[in-house]
Amino acid sequence: MFVLRLEKIKIKSIRSQAKILGTIATVTGAMVMTLVKGPILLETFGGKSHIHHSGGTISNQHTILGSVLITIGCFSWACFFNLQAITLEAYPAALSLSSWICLLGTIEGAAVASIMEWGRPSVWSIKWDMRLLSTLYTGIFCSGLAYYLQGVVMKARGPVFVTAFSPLCMVIVAIMGYFLLAEQMFLGRVIGAFIICLGLYLVVWGKSKDYNNTSNSIIEEPVLPTKQTAGENCTQCT
Repeated sequence: MFVLRLEKIKIKSIRSQAKILGTIATVTGAMVMTLVKGPILLETFGGKSHIHHSGGTISNQHTILGSVLITIGCFSWACFFNLQAITLEAYPAALSLSSWICLLGTIEGAAVASIMEWGRPSVWSIKWDMRLLSTLYTGIFCSGLAYYLQGVVMKARGPVFVTAFSPLCMVIVAIMGYFLLAEQMFLGRVIGAFIICLGLYLVVWGKSKDYNNTSNSIIEEPVLPTKQTAGENCTQCT
């Protein structure tokens, strides 16, 4: 965003330093939650875990390929935020833009699915089950409503404010996984969640200072009327 001039950064400014340190902290916290396990702090909630572990070994080739694909996905997601921010400057209708995004995404997804599932017409059949409910939930809330809300917030606060809350999803997933899926809570997840929350606070604090300074610079002092002499008044009357 700094390269595309969507975000202004001054190294000597405290608010810019807070945004930089907050961004580094959120990324570091996400890596700690992913890579560091540590000792168990809390056992499974409610007894038996709902996750079934397979007895087979994990291939290193699949691990490397998965890591590369995740990296490409994160880079593409970041490019999408930048593209949406640039588009909103010329096309400020956030609701209409989210509709176009969902429409084009549906067309692209249908094209990819038709290629990957070629010769299997049974996959296109609609059944009243949990798969249909999850698809409707994903399309309505995770795509349509999410794109619209992030477009509205992006117009008001900028793309950095929107993307700063993305690592917070890992914290929410860890908490819900402990209560709903009866996962064990490890020390690494708790430390990573704390670092993410700290980095998020720094980024939001820096953005709030930017917004306050911008608002103060827009307000101008009123121009007081100057006193005119009698001769100037007579000249204007004539």
